[in-house]
Amino acid sequence: MIPIGDDNSDRRSAPVVTWLLIAANVVVFVALQGFGANQRFTLAFAAVPAEILSGHDIAQSVPIRDPYGRTVATVDLEPTPIPVYLTLLTAMFMHGGFAHLFGNMLYLWIFGDNVEDALGHGRYLAFYLVTGIVAGLSHVFVTALSGANPLIPSLGASGAISGVLGGYLVLFPRRRVRVLFFYQVMEVPALIVIGLWFVFQLFSGAGSLGSSGGGVAYGAHVGGFVAGFLLVRLFAPRPPTYRWA
Repeated sequence: MIPIGDDNSDRRSAPVVTWLLIAANVVVFVALQGFGANQRFTLAFAAVPAEILSGHDIAQSVPIRDPYGRTVATVDLEPTPIPVYLTLLTAMFMHGGFAHLFGNMLYLWIFGDNVEDALGHGRYLAFYLVTGIVAGLSHVFVTALSGANPLIPSLGASGAISGVLGGYLVLFPRRRVRVLFFYQVMEVPALIVIGLWFVFQLFSGAGSLGSSGGGVAYGAHVGGFVAGFLLVRLFAPRPPTYRWA
């Protein structure tokens, strides 16, 4: 079930921040990551759980192992020229490949505009960044708790976009979302689309606990989603209060 659009008929403003976020992710991937070829930049600014936990930069070769413990590749962590905690922010704007970028931007394009319209441009940007940082910290926590390799770098906008999905579910649970399902386009409520997505993240994350190699940071997805679900009302503009004369 792949979402391809939603109902924007009641949107009151242009989703400028969503457009800018998409543009920023594309520019970073093309100009700074060199379409993924500039590994020195990517590995310098990706978030490394061990660095976040220790507060110190780590530059060394890291083995990537398969589920059987065999080394299948190595990653050479580069020196990070900024405080390591800021990589929780920089990692949100980098991607591992074109498919990774396209999938994330598709979800941001579909679901971000209505959340931005509901929160307002400034609150939406703050909401996006806060849930993205919480998602990154969730990945660090799950990595430490599960015994996974804390030297494997993580990157991508999916944690922040998961926060957008959590907020969307609270604000628009019944909104019709167009999905591609077995070569057929249909409309289903957001509650079903996003609910199924979240269940998949939970089960996939549970199945990947303890993995020593790289892969999808399901902990970031779940953490970002929960943060968005719980925090979106705090970022929503409050209704005006009136004084009676």
